[in-house]
Amino acid sequence: MSVSAAVQYGTRKPWAPSVPTLRRWAAAGLAVAPRSSWIGIRIVDTAESRKLNRRYRHQDKPTNVLSFEAEPVRRQGECFLGDLVICAPVVAREARAQVAGAAAAGRGRAHRLAQRRSAFRGAASMKRCPAPDQVR
Repeated sequence: MSVSAAVQYGTRKPWAPSVPTLRRWAAAGLAVAPRSSWIGIRIVDTAESRKLNRRYRHQDKPTNVLSFEAEPVRRQGECFLGDLVICAPVVAREARAQVAGAAAAGRGRAHRLAQRRSAFRGAASMKRCPAPDQVR
């Protein structure tokens, strides 16, 4: 089984993966495909994403990914699965937000861990103290 990807760029800003990277990701994502297949990938800007989203999903805003399933079409023994349209600016913005969120979550977890350690130390020291009825 093999997977191939036809890649088009409508934009490369703010950042877009290279053709080999996109093909590698497509192959990993389609590793369970039952036969040799191919997929179309188009990297777009927010204007094109918004236009396509408005036309096909009736939502007047850009979106991260649109997918278009295809009727099974054979091309030289391969099966065409459909197209992906990826909006580079939206994906980049979401990635930055996830990194910031993960960093904040990491700081929160570290803070809670420090609190637990402090509480644990306090509980351990309380075990060494005699009970109030044993104090003379």
